[in-house]
Amino acid sequence: MMLSEQIIPLFVVIPLAGAFLISLLGKKVKLLPDMLGVLAGLILCILSILSVRLYNASGALTYSVGAWRSPIGIEMVLDGLSVFMLVTVNLVAFCIALYAVNYMEKFTAKWKFYTLFLLMLAGMNGVVITGDMFNLFVFLEIAAVASYALVAFGTERQELEAAFKYAVMGTVGSSFILLGIVMLYSYTSTLNMADMNSVLLQKGAGSLILFVSVLFLMGFGLKAALVPFHAWLPDAHPSAPAPISAMLSGVLIKALGVYALARIFYNVLGVSEQLSSILLFLGTLSMVVGGILALGQWDFKRLLAYSSISQVGYIILGLGLGTPLGILGALFHLFNHSVFKSLLFLNSGAVEYATDTRDLRKMGGLSQKMPLTSTTNFLASMSIAGIPPFSGFWSKLLIIVAACRAEKFGYAFWAVLVSILTLAMYLKVIKFAFLGSLKDSLTRVKEVPLFMKLSMAMLALICLVGGVLLLPNLYGAFLQKASQILLLGAEYGAIFIKG
Repeated sequence: MMLSEQIIPLFVVIPLAGAFLISLLGKKVKLLPDMLGVLAGLILCILSILSVRLYNASGALTYSVGAWRSPIGIEMVLDGLSVFMLVTVNLVAFCIALYAVNYMEKFTAKWKFYTLFLLMLAGMNGVVITGDMFNLFVFLEIAAVASYALVAFGTERQELEAAFKYAVMGTVGSSFILLGIVMLYSYTSTLNMADMNSVLLQKGAGSLILFVSVLFLMGFGLKAALVPFHAWLPDAHPSAPAPISAMLSGVLIKALGVYALARIFYNVLGVSEQLSSILLFLGTLSMVVGGILALGQWDFKRLLAYSSISQVGYIILGLGLGTPLGILGALFHLFNHSVFKSLLFLNSGAVEYATDTRDLRKMGGLSQKMPLTSTTNFLASMSIAGIPPFSGFWSKLLIIVAACRAEKFGYAFWAVLVSILTLAMYLKVIKFAFLGSLKDSLTRVKEVPLFMKLSMAMLALICLVGGVLLLPNLYGAFLQKASQILLLGAEYGAIFIKG
């Protein structure tokens, strides 16, 4: 086995080891949870960036657990798409772990937070690197169960109610996914994704595959909070502590929902014309419904939660187009949204930390007291609204141009219209929270502590310079190679199976 392949299981082993050590010693050693949480996030972030170089140098890498080769054994795969997702997940996770050092001081059991946080991170990384359908489900459940507990972390009535609703709907979604996996296994007699793809090509996609596709669409659609499977998200995201809201909206719905849906449909089952039409419709519906509902919100975090539904719609729209440019735009927007939505939730957490309210009507003039929070919120708002030259402009432009090239002009129109709606909702936040005269009740407000400021500044910098990913060297090494894996389609099994 090549030494470079040994990097693959570390994405699961490191956060699991961190969670174990924190649960064992975190209550006794006060600084240990912060140190291990941030250190694990930093190491994973560095390893994910290193994995980009490894993939560009060596091509796809596989790690066989217990030395049992595929398709019999459990295999972990490092290809262009998984490398892209690892960078996205672990970059955001590191910034959030750093932010939590100060933010989580107001909660008593910080060691429990970091234990659950690292378990959720291990689950997401596992979903991204696994080449096995059943283990995708196992890692998905590890991340989901940890996220249920984190939504309820404050143990207030609203948080417990939201966590219960999230757990019930999440379990329903997981049941659909598990049933689909069982049916696929009964039809193909394998759980290895590449081998399953090869078997399906030989046997053909019958009516069973159509039923399985519906199950996966509902299951992963619920995890991704696509309309009409979105009902859990507007309650769960505002109720969780700000670092967890950022993880949920920033990367969890992408790794457990969007990534898994794209991987299975493109690289295992195949994308039919009917499925593309459904994805286009659901993506557009999510864009419009999420945007309209967000516009009417006065709770800062609830507005951001509905906005997440809208922005995921853009990603699904790009994937539904199925063209090279559409998929490229979808993946680029997935990365951008992970960054600027995480930053916006951290901004909302900073505002709540300083003012003890999430109601925009009770704010005003905060830019005078919180200049860094105000500036980073402005950068993230302009990016998510698609204002040039910020990162969100370039990914939205790619999706809109891809829709026009595919002669889907109606979908392009809705994408532009929702972008205008998005600008309106974030101008509302800027106006009511940060501009205007400072209210008397907020005269003692001050900027948040160092680690919270540092985390927000790092993410804001990515929003500002994110467009550089379209430069030839970075584009070819990162975005293009991720989209090429999805475009392999039926060839995926032939390339990655090692019988």
